[in-house]
Amino acid sequence: MKKYKLLVILFISLKLSAQTITGFSPNNTATQLQTEQKFDAELNAQHIGATIKLLSSKPHNLGSVNSKAEADTILNRYKSYGFDAHIETFTVLFPTPKTRALEMTAPTSYKALLKEPALKEDATSGQEDQLPTYNAWSADGDVTAELIFVNYGLPEDYDKLAELGIDVKGKIVIAKYGRSWRGIKPKVAQEHGAVGCIIYSDPMGDGYYKGDVYPKGAFKNEYGVQRGSVMDMPIYPGDPLTPGVGADSAAQRIASHNDATNLLKIPVLPISYHDAKPLLESLDGPVVPDGWQGALPFTYHIGAGKTKVHLNLEFNWNMVPCYDVIAMIKGSQFPDEWVMRGNHHDAWVNGADDPISGQSAMLEEAKAIGELLKTGWKPKRTIVYCSWDGEEPALIGSTEFAEEHAKELQQKAIVYINSDGNGRGFLSAGGSHALQPLMDEISKTVIDPQTNISVYERLKASQVTSASNTKAKKDALNKTVLELGALGSGSDYSPFLQHLGLPSLNLGFGGEDDGGEYHSIYDSYDDYRRFKDPTFEYGVALAKVAGHALLRMADADVLPFNFANVYKTANDYATELINLVNDMRDATAVENQLLNQNDYKLASDPTKTYIQPKPKEEVPFIDFSSLQNALAVLKKNADSLNSILKKSNFSASENMNVELAHAEQQLLLTDGLPRRSWYRHSLYAPGFYTGYGVKTMPGIREAIEKRNWKEAQDEINLTAQAIERLADYLKNINH
Repeated sequence: MKKYKLLVILFISLKLSAQTITGFSPNNTATQLQTEQKFDAELNAQHIGATIKLLSSKPHNLGSVNSKAEADTILNRYKSYGFDAHIETFTVLFPTPKTRALEMTAPTSYKALLKEPALKEDATSGQEDQLPTYNAWSADGDVTAELIFVNYGLPEDYDKLAELGIDVKGKIVIAKYGRSWRGIKPKVAQEHGAVGCIIYSDPMGDGYYKGDVYPKGAFKNEYGVQRGSVMDMPIYPGDPLTPGVGADSAAQRIASHNDATNLLKIPVLPISYHDAKPLLESLDGPVVPDGWQGALPFTYHIGAGKTKVHLNLEFNWNMVPCYDVIAMIKGSQFPDEWVMRGNHHDAWVNGADDPISGQSAMLEEAKAIGELLKTGWKPKRTIVYCSWDGEEPALIGSTEFAEEHAKELQQKAIVYINSDGNGRGFLSAGGSHALQPLMDEISKTVIDPQTNISVYERLKASQVTSASNTKAKKDALNKTVLELGALGSGSDYSPFLQHLGLPSLNLGFGGEDDGGEYHSIYDSYDDYRRFKDPTFEYGVALAKVAGHALLRMADADVLPFNFANVYKTANDYATELINLVNDMRDATAVENQLLNQNDYKLASDPTKTYIQPKPKEEVPFIDFSSLQNALAVLKKNADSLNSILKKSNFSASENMNVELAHAEQQLLLTDGLPRRSWYRHSLYAPGFYTGYGVKTMPGIREAIEKRNWKEAQDEINLTAQAIERLADYLKNINH
């Protein structure tokens, strides 16, 4: 038996010595892999499950009675694992409901319930101190007006209404959740003159149309409501009274929330499909266009003045404490190089899935690192774990921290690794594209707990089977590397990546955990253990993927950045934009020709009244040469840097590693994006009308989409200058 064990140890040692890891010398690769094996051995699924149960046992929204206790529990965990930990407190604005009323006054009366009932199958669903159903950052308002159905409430939906001759000015609109971030719906309604906005969860989205409803199944029951922020975060996130600076005691604040440019001027309220049904059923007027029909059991109409509703909302606009828990392990060689890991801890109610599943996996990583410390291991670089408060209302905790420590972070932070909610299914990975090789290698070594193949192979199999056509299936089959997605917004990476230009990643699992609990009282431990990740093994999978990324960044000989991937990605974006302009030019010519031939009316539904659109301005010549030239130089210098790194025999000075980590900052735009200067990254931003959804090369893309041709040309040149700065910066590394 002793001989057998020695052979096993020898086999493992030989196997590890044969592997290579980007950024590590052959000698250090084996040591690193052994460290990761020890780390993995300390991860325990049942412990993660117990942490989820503990941290989701009470409501703990920002500013709540349980918020400080939640932060203290997390703080004590970090300290028990050997971290130097503290709570950093900011004072921020956070509105909670004082008055909520919605009533149909014509043609019949109906008073909305605006309440989710407790269920005997869900132990925490009837607790005290739960936030009621509401949209944070709605304006106060008491309005009565006609009701108009606007589908998902997106700009193209209003274009369709305009074609039908329907104006929402002075009306209250009702929109379905879905197809965009919720805050876009009242934003667009306000721009079109609506005086109020109601957002409801149609059963087609996440209710009975998808499957059995809670508690029998995972999907939204008729009373479930999605709480959530409607702040215009594409303008800026964080405390609305302190844009660009940390909300500490010395911060200069905007005098009134009414003066904040990212807050709405109309009242907004989310409701269940139980409350939406009588409102929608009473609407008359035109039958909705194709694609607008939902799953409630009647024909949907747009409305034409018969249905009126009264909406009355009033809020407590209170200043509350925001508790960020910050925990450090000081680096043994490079203490001023920080590898950062974050997940938020606040929830709209109990939040077992969002965010506690991710928070619990992250705490399990910290526990495993604590066990490594006991063996004598120490990271070369400083490790910083961050448990953020106030993410749900507006990324508040992370944004205020990033703004407060902006200069220090831009000097010291090597990478920020984020996660949020987590469940059963497939790896989702997005972030800075220079880190793509790092995540590709990790995804091919972490094993999926359901299938016993790598999480990369399982993701690839999913992409193949879900591809919409034969070509897409072939393309998916031919892929050999993990592709990082571009990041928009919706979680705590935004201030680090898009405001400070710090290399960032966002990681998680999902896809086999669909349900309707999101931001409701039913996002509970009981729901999670039944429908999200019953064995909690995907918490371990997340801890391995994120933990390995953190450990490799902490101990790499040469930090594993590859800017050839940045070139490839940016070049693809530029090609997309050139094709977009060409497609718009062709489409405009065809549309105008159709209008000139008066065929528009003939092609329209003769049973409906349409207003014929005006001809569009022709698309002029747009000069992309400055961008193309900058990309060519970036390719040359990125390839040259890669050659230097390969010849370096895995040795790099501290200065060189810091320079590699700071390279992403060269892509920041000096004055930020048009009309939203807080967002400064030239390659990634949340869309002005998509919210969470990313817009790549956003300054250029959104100007083209708005047909603002002068701005498009200006943004091409500004983006080219940012890419030139990166190219020049790479040329000077190690010179």
